[in-house]
Amino acid sequence: MQDHLKQLSDHLKQFKKRASDSINRDDLEKLRVEFIGRKGLIASLFKQIGSLPPEIKGRFGQELNAFKQYAQERIDSISRELDSDSGTTDIDVTLPARLPLLGTLHPLTLMEREIKSIFSKMGFTIERGPEVEDTWHLFDALNTPEWHPSRDPSDTFYLEDGSVLRTETSPVQIRVMQERKPPIRIVAPGRVFRNDKPDATHSPFFSQLEGLYVDKGVTFSDLKGTVLEFYKHIFGKSVKTRFRPHFFPFTEPSAEVDVSCPFCNGKGCRICKRTGWIEMGGSGMVDPNVLNIVNIDPEIYTGWAFGLGIERLALLLYGIDDIRLFFENDIRFLMQFGGRR
Repeated sequence: MQDHLKQLSDHLKQFKKRASDSINRDDLEKLRVEFIGRKGLIASLFKQIGSLPPEIKGRFGQELNAFKQYAQERIDSISRELDSDSGTTDIDVTLPARLPLLGTLHPLTLMEREIKSIFSKMGFTIERGPEVEDTWHLFDALNTPEWHPSRDPSDTFYLEDGSVLRTETSPVQIRVMQERKPPIRIVAPGRVFRNDKPDATHSPFFSQLEGLYVDKGVTFSDLKGTVLEFYKHIFGKSVKTRFRPHFFPFTEPSAEVDVSCPFCNGKGCRICKRTGWIEMGGSGMVDPNVLNIVNIDPEIYTGWAFGLGIERLALLLYGIDDIRLFFENDIRFLMQFGGRR
């Protein structure tokens, strides 16, 4: 056992002497090839480990690794010294300095900030809530019956403890109405999750924003005016909106919101599928059952709510044709949005 370790020690002493005698590049290269080259001494010693007695393998391997590391560091050190002595360097100090690469905000962050800015100027506060919800806040309090498709595991992600990844930011509305008395005027942005297969227009997670206004005398006309004003800020003053009857468990009456296509002025194009209109999201008057659940008297107060997809707006405004680009972290894609909007 001692013979093998002594032999290794002798090799190390030999290396140290040779390293001290290396005064030029040729000497250093010969030293490198002889000791740490692919066919050098250290490589051959590693091949011998398998034939050593079991009781010596571990210690011999450790000391050989240390030898290899020391040899590499010593050769690198001598190389730097030779560069310094010769006045050469790997850095050309006459070259212009490279400016640091400045990052940019993600396009969805830019889009969300603009949306929040518009609604803040209209008197809405920004509210957020948990992404992992209980079924009461996500479904029951929003008047969604157990048979509703959105409660099926094929549409929604359930966790082992029975909680659920929220499918919309509507639970934030419930939490705010539980904590405050009207008047309430909020928007709730955040990520939501649905059991969708990823493709150009679908993702299992995306960003949504919902709005809520509850007070005395709130009407559907207030909803239409607010939504129209928002989309005028986004798409331009000439844009129009239309409300198509629909069904949502938590609003009554309910409506889908369409916006006249800003790219063809409603004449019909590829983006609006030749219809002149683009579907943007849902809306409606808050169902009295929902107000009762959060202890707000529907005989005194009324309210409306609406929702929209932040990715959907970003796709339209930035001319992007695949929602997956937002989540792939491709720096070439993201760097296009520096300073936009």
